[in-house]
Amino acid sequence: MALNIKPLADRVLVEPSKAETKTASGIIIPDNAKEKPQKGTVVAVGKGTKDEPTTVKVGDAVLYGKYAGTELKLEGTDYLIMRESDILAIV
Repeated sequence: MALNIKPLADRVLVEPSKAETKTASGIIIPDNAKEKPQKGTVVAVGKGTKDEPTTVKVGDAVLYGKYAGTELKLEGTDYLIMRESDILAIV
């Protein structure tokens, strides 16, 4: 399914991974205690700036800061749009 959105300049659209619902020992985590995921998949990328083209590409799994990006909902799915500089690593 193709999204009808194209980030501008050095911005990247990321679909966050699902939050953990259970600990390794099997304890179920309630909704109000879940941590925001800091890992996601790149869904769309901008062309970059004149001086720096983007280095991530669609499909890359990335790590980003805890408070990075702006949350938005498109077609019923939650996404984050952030600058490429907010991405810490490609995994």
